[in-house]
Amino acid sequence: MKKTLVAFAIILSAFGAIADTPPAPPPTPRVSVFSTSTDWQALTGLLLNEYNGHFKPDSKLIGNKGLVLYYLDGFPCYGLGYGVRVWLGPNNKHDGELHIACVYPPETINFSWRNAARDADQAAGTGMLTCPVDADGRDLTIDLSRCQKGKDWSEYK
Repeated sequence: MKKTLVAFAIILSAFGAIADTPPAPPPTPRVSVFSTSTDWQALTGLLLNEYNGHFKPDSKLIGNKGLVLYYLDGFPCYGLGYGVRVWLGPNNKHDGELHIACVYPPETINFSWRNAARDADQAAGTGMLTCPVDADGRDLTIDLSRCQKGKDWSEYK
């Protein structure tokens, strides 16, 4: 009988401890963004054209390791899957090309940016970089010395 009472007391105290424990917060769902299937040509009445981006380097922005840029989609342009990541390094080295489809040449382009070595794993960027664009036909020139750093991602609420 004593053993039964002791076991019962242990069970009750365990339930009491559980009841005093605050519930765990619900998990935050991750949102995955996939390319849109919208027919932008039909929607706008404008033809999509492919544009290639070329960069004029800026040593202050590139730094010692290099600069990784990820194109951020935004009307009038959408990134083509094989051309949205570019690494620009010291001494005019680069890896990747900017390829986007646009209904007309953009005046500015936004990137997520961070300083990292060429083969660095994909990781969170530092923030947004907004760059003016000079267009010559289907070639776009982005002079990195004219880009403006926006807020760091941690500053967005």
